[in-house]
Amino acid sequence: MTIIVDDAGSGDLLHGVVIGAYREETSEFKYDLIDVRFYQPELFNEKEYLQESKRIVSKLLAKLDVKPDEEIHICQGCIFDVAVEELRKVYGEDRVKRVKVVGEPQRLVEVSYLDEIRNLGYEPLAEREEKRAKSFFHMMRWLKAHPEMLRYAKTGWPRLKKYRLFKEAHNGDEDNGTYEAVCTECGSPCEVPFKPAPDRPVYCPACWKKRKPKRSRRLAQ
Repeated sequence: MTIIVDDAGSGDLLHGVVIGAYREETSEFKYDLIDVRFYQPELFNEKEYLQESKRIVSKLLAKLDVKPDEEIHICQGCIFDVAVEELRKVYGEDRVKRVKVVGEPQRLVEVSYLDEIRNLGYEPLAEREEKRAKSFFHMMRWLKAHPEMLRYAKTGWPRLKKYRLFKEAHNGDEDNGTYEAVCTECGSPCEVPFKPAPDRPVYCPACWKKRKPKRSRRLAQ
């Protein structure tokens, strides 16, 4: 028999992270949530979410009552690094394996995360898995429209410091006159010093540098 452990929401702006455990042979499924506070500056900087992940995984396995010699397959994501070390001490190296999770366990964990963010009042994009940058800004726009929900944002990520929304919410910084956008060329999130128009391309600094025509020196007569 095999128990498969996966996560969902680690790379998303909203809410915490769902961790789920699925027993393949019986289709039993349990999940819990790493609270979003573990992804906000104080705890995030100390990587306390890794310890919380270990605690939750241990709790889920206890609920499923791991059978003798039952294998435990854990997603390869770094969120489980500390948990795996502990599990191998308890169950042995041979029984705990890192794998790429696909199929039903992955689907159930993803559905659980989507249910959690819908409970906040947010409706996720249908294509969020294929268009991560678009999903990020969709969540950000929702937070702008519902500033009271900022407490459910993963504000510990250093890259968020450049966005006005999070500066105003946590640092009290003044408006720096820039706008969030998605680069037309590479699809990466970026900021530009003008309000993007829907019918015109926008480029991040790296892509703009590649496209910007080089100035030619005027030859002396």
